[in-house]
Amino acid sequence: MKVVTILGARPQFIKAGSVSREILRQSKQGADIEEVIVHTGQHYDSNMSDVFFDEMKIPKPNYFLGIGGKTHGAMTGKMIEKIEEVLLKEQPNWVMVYGDTNSTLAGALAASKLHIKIAHIEAGLRSFNMRMPEEINRILTDRISSVLFCPTQTAMDNLESEAIDEWKTGAKSVLSGDVMQDGALFYRELAEKPLDLELSEKFVLCTIHRAENTDDPARLKAIIAALNKIAKENQVVLPLHPRTKNILQKSDFDTSNLLIIDPVGYLNMVWLIKHCNLVMTDSGGLQKEAFFFDKPCITLRDETEWVELLEVGANILVGADESRIMSAFNKQPHFKVDDSADLYGGGQASERIIMEMLGG
Repeated sequence: MKVVTILGARPQFIKAGSVSREILRQSKQGADIEEVIVHTGQHYDSNMSDVFFDEMKIPKPNYFLGIGGKTHGAMTGKMIEKIEEVLLKEQPNWVMVYGDTNSTLAGALAASKLHIKIAHIEAGLRSFNMRMPEEINRILTDRISSVLFCPTQTAMDNLESEAIDEWKTGAKSVLSGDVMQDGALFYRELAEKPLDLELSEKFVLCTIHRAENTDDPARLKAIIAALNKIAKENQVVLPLHPRTKNILQKSDFDTSNLLIIDPVGYLNMVWLIKHCNLVMTDSGGLQKEAFFFDKPCITLRDETEWVELLEVGANILVGADESRIMSAFNKQPHFKVDDSADLYGGGQASERIIMEMLGG
């Protein structure tokens, strides 16, 4: 069985690393399986050097397409063209795609036109916000995939409500669990403290990167105002992308109490999650990673795909409202984070995925 995996951004490589390690394990045990990795180049990342792949124990891409820095339409169209060339050359049994990026959709479209089976990992997620490009990508990818690997029961329920059994495509949904938990369990032993960072014994880890927050002055001002209040008594560590940092520098927002640092590598981020007291974020992935490490989370968005975290009380959704942020923060001592419900598969998602594909 030959699998072509399509990836476009560093977080996707980290997720895919868990599945790649499982493919290698199965191969060593005698399974006839081969993986070819394609990096579209959607997000150029100078941190993705050979050292990154070595440290993260992730196989290097077999193909680098170098497609990025374009509009959504131009980028997706160019990716389809280049991915099709790879698929015609490699003749795989499966194309595997992750999540909801333009690379995800392009890989699925290219495969569907060539009648190659598509495995969509992180299928069935919905924010129900059609203004998000990611929502469009994930819905369209799900619709043309052969096997939809769902990280949660909620994702399975979403597909059932969309009548997957009536799609007439032979599509199948599988509750695999979340490969991000596989990765978190693997990388927690490799975590490294960021160098030259003076941290309190207890600190809040915060990230802000979504355009809905960074590009809206009112939302960003409210979030920063709340963080600055919190930081008067609790150290707030805020890794910021240069673009967001530049926005703050040009504003008159008070950031005097915040410890603003440059973005850190994944192993450093895992260390920060492990040792922080609370996570505050507008990242989808970090909401789950907080849960994997038994940390409470306050989510700075108006909606989340990970509704099960809200249901078990591990996460509070506050949007960008200063009073709601402060109210949620004051509830922090009463947060109870407990994975006894086994929401994300217990670290066995990659094995379930590969065994299903080998069986199909």
